[in-house]
Amino acid sequence: MAVVAISKYDFAPADTRDKFHGAQLLYIGWEDHLLFCAPFCFPFPPTMRFGDVVAGPMKAAFGYHPDFARIDWAKVEWLKSGKPFAPDFDKSLADNGLGHKDVIRFRTPGLTGIKGSCS
Repeated sequence: MAVVAISKYDFAPADTRDKFHGAQLLYIGWEDHLLFCAPFCFPFPPTMRFGDVVAGPMKAAFGYHPDFARIDWAKVEWLKSGKPFAPDFDKSLADNGLGHKDVIRFRTPGLTGIKGSCS
């Protein structure tokens, strides 16, 4: 059976920033913790402090995992779109260079899921 690939999409995305009432989407994933199989997507105002994201929504989303309480935030390795990233917890998302639909992931050295299973 022949397959035809669609290589050009000519339409406006339906999830542009203007549709989120001043918020922007930020995807956040936790490396080596497959209990969370994909990054969570959160709508945040760009003025929100990065530290408030960690203390609030990230704690609510990831906090029930037993590793979360043991995280040493000073040792966390951050990635933005697959590249090393050093967020300033006291600055806003915008000031940290995070925009609409950006993806960040965090790795917690020494913490690799329940009994090291990456789960």
